[in-house]
Formats: sequence, structure tokens, C-alpha cells
Amino acid sequence: MFPVIYSSEFLEHKTGYLHPEKPERLTAIASAIKAAAFAEQIEWRSPTPASQALDLMSVLQQAHTPRYIQKVQQIASTGGGYLDGDTPISPRSYDVALLAASAWVDGINAVLATENPAFVLARPPGHHAESDTGMGFCLFSNAAIAAFYALQQPGIQRVAILDWDVHHGNGTQAIVETNQQIAFCSLHQYPCYPGTGRATERGFHDNVLNLPVPPGSDVAVYQPLFEKKIIPFLANFQPDLLIVSAGYDGNADDPLAMINLQPKDYGLFTDYCLGLTRKILFGLEGGYDFKTLSQSVVATIERCL
Repeated sequence: MFPVIYSSEFLEHKTGYLHPEKPERLTAIASAIKAAAFAEQIEWRSPTPASQALDLMSVLQQAHTPRYIQKVQQIASTGGGYLDGDTPISPRSYDVALLAASAWVDGINAVLATENPAFVLARPPGHHAESDTGMGFCLFSNAAIAAFYALQQPGIQRVAILDWDVHHGNGTQAIVETNQQIAFCSLHQYPCYPGTGRATERGFHDNVLNLPVPPGSDVAVYQPLFEKKIIPFLANFQPDLLIVSAGYDGNADDPLAMINLQPKDYGLFTDYCLGLTRKILFGLEGGYDFKTLSQSVVATIERCL
């Protein structure tokens, strides 16, 4: 059985009618998984409530300052507001963001228990959230939190994070690049939001690989990058576990960027990752065209099976 960690609570982070990062993203994906040929092989799991997740606050504080965590809580508890022009906080957003982080931690536990992949179907996303601020729709840095948690588990000495979202994972990189036990690799459209992720950024331990690609790039650009850059970089690092910040906004139909991937291409990217290890946690980041987003998640899970 393939674990998908999901809760209807994730729909309670309200972003507003016209905001692209909306609850319907998750319901569209869930519907597509339930309609897929492999539906009976899916084990739907509820995330551990944040109040019962023993290590959650300690790993959250490895990624974020207490002051920032309190700020998110305060904005939510006083009725909501904005961290920046793109990043709303609704009354339930703090609780939901904590639950999302808990779901990513549960995903790590699922992968380590079976040595097989799992998928976290959660929101809000996380890869733009820096240690002391949220931005770009993101509140808490889920991938970094998951990586810190994984490193506390027996037998895990090195964790790699691959971010294939169309936008650079600036928050993840900023949080993990000083840690020699974590490697971070991002391929992303450049120039594009948030303007970071130059190829010259190598991390503090040569543990960062950024691969900016120009607008209009398609799988013919991505495939050689996987074969000649990403997989050698990750294989050389020899991770005990791989975390994929799985954003699907590189699809040609996505409204927020200008990359020309197709849903099936994410199946190919998944194959490359599986060639490295089966211990992979996939966690949702971006993707704003419901149809191609759903098809891409289905393509990812299909290859894992």
C-alpha cells in the first residue's frame, strides 16, 4: 500500500477567492487519486494532530525563530491578516500550517518504516518560508522541518532535498545550506519569483546545487539536467533519505510561470529519483492549474507503484 497523508483540515487555510493557492487544489488531487487505476493501492492516512506530535515544536524551532512562530499564531488568533502581499493568514492558518508540518514528519516516519515512498498531500506549502518570515504563499518550511526530523532518527546521517517546483526554494535553501548533513538541489525558472537561486550559490559545504532554466524550457531541457547534474550530485552525497519538494507549477498550463512541462514528465522525474533510492518523501508545494496538477501527482504516484 502507498501512503498518502491527507486531512480535510488542510482546506481550512483560507486564502481568499482570487488567490491561486486555494483549498480546491487538494480536493482536485484527492479526487484524481481516488479515480486512478491504482486507487485500491492507496492507504489514506490522517496526520498526527499537532498537539500529539511530540517532536514537532522542537523541529519547527530548528527551522524557524520562536518570534516568527509566535507572529503567525498571533495574526491567526486575532482574525487573520497578511505576512506579505501574497501570503494571507486566516483564523485557522496557524493550526493548519502546524498540521501540515506534522504531516511531513509523519511522511518521514512512513518512509523509514517501509523503506518505500510516501506522499504528503498538505497545504499551505513551505519552500519559500525563511527562518524569520513567510512569503510566496508559504508559512512554515515543511521540507526543512522534515529533514531536521529525519536526521534525529536512527541510521539517518544525510538527507537530500530535491525541489522541482518551478520557483526556487529560497526558504528551504536558506534554512539548510549551513548544515553539512543536508544537500539541497533546486531546478527552477529564472528569472522568476523570488529572484534567488543562481547557479553560483553552492551552500556552506558545497551542499547546494541550483539549476536555473529559462522561460519556455521543456522536458528536453530538464532531462539532461537530471542525468548529468542532479542525479550525480545526489548520488555523490549518498543520502539515507530523499525529500522531494514536489511543486507542479512547471506544467505548460500553469498560470504562474512559463515552463512547458507535461504531467507525464513528472513521472520521468520520479523514475530518476527512484533510481537513486526508494526512501523518498514527496510533499506538495506549488501547482495551480487543477487538471495538470492532479495529473502530475497521479503520474508521480503511479511510478512509485
